[in-house]
Parts: sequence; C-alpha cells; structure tokens
Amino acid sequence: MRLYDDPCSGNGYKVRLMLALLGQGYEYIPLDIDKAETRTPEFLAKNPNGRIPLLELDDGRLLPESNAILHYLADGTAYLPADRFGHAQVLQWMFFEQYSHEPNIATVRFWLTHGVEMTPWREESVVQKRIAGYAALDVMEAHLALNRFFVADTYTVADIALYAYTHVAHEGGFDLEPYPSVLAWLSRVAARPGHVAITEVPGR
Repeated sequence: MRLYDDPCSGNGYKVRLMLALLGQGYEYIPLDIDKAETRTPEFLAKNPNGRIPLLELDDGRLLPESNAILHYLADGTAYLPADRFGHAQVLQWMFFEQYSHEPNIATVRFWLTHGVEMTPWREESVVQKRIAGYAALDVMEAHLALNRFFVADTYTVADIALYAYTHVAHEGGFDLEPYPSVLAWLSRVAARPGHVAITEVPGR
C-alpha cells in the first residue's frame, strides 16, 4: 500500500502511527502542501478534495480522510473494540476530534508553523479558535481524570486520533500545564510499544 502525506501533517501522522503499531509496511509518498503538491491534476484524480493523507491499497482502491483510514486499518484488531457500544464510543471520540478539536488546535498550529499572514481577521480567528480549543481540552481533561484512555481504559484509534494534534498543541500556543490528566495520557500513549514520533518519517 501507499500513503500520500505531508510529513508536517498531524492527520498524516495518525496514519503513520497506526501503520507503525500494526507493523505494516508501506510506500511513503511525501507531498508538500505549501507547494500545492496536493492540487496537481495527478493528485486531484486520486482525491478530488485535494487533501492528505490518502491511502492507496494494493488493489488500487483509494481511501482519503485520516479517521476513515484509521478505522479501516484498525478493523479486526485490538485498536477497534468488537463490542458494539465500545465501537460506537470510539467513533464518538473520533467525531469529537474532527469537529471540536482538530479545527481549532490543528488550524492554529498550521497558521503559526507555516508562516501564514496574520491579518486582523486571522488574529481574531486565532483568539476564537484558542477558546474553542481549550474547551475541547477541558472535555478531554474531565474524561481522562477518570479513565486511562478514551474507551474502556483500552488504547484504541480514538487515542491515536486525539493524540496527533494534542501532543503538538504547544506549537499553536496552547498551554497544557493546566491539564495534568491530559499530560499523563500523552505520556502513556508515547510509552506504548511500537510508538513512533511525529518526526519519524519513512525514508528520512
């Protein structure tokens, strides 16, 4: 299989981490989003939405969207509960990540680490996204104060989805010190066998 990804992407890192945990080999195709390499006719033919990550299976089928890829890769493994309710809880947290967490924490990180011009509109947007990002962290802190992981105290793709951008939230100016349960969870995730850092990119 092939993974089309930008090495700086937290969404792409989710998939790289999942593949590493599974011990799954793959071909890594790096694309630079700052150079519009996901907007070429060749890539848009694979994913008309022009976004990474994109997983290409050995039979040529294509699967975009990081959390859909996680769900596909985790199916039938210990990273996705077979129990119907546990499975739904994993989806609950993955939806939370994409709706309440990633649009705020990841977006501010991208703007600050990619030299995006801070127009008055964007400066105000940063303020609002930080408020919403901290609200998401509040939800996570409350849950993790009572649970080791997000679903049934078991490490699942829900943790992988939320870990990707939470552990680099400081790059977007988010202070995690007031979130001791989140920090302890980050340490537990990083200590898992097979874990790879976001900087560990195949072929580099």
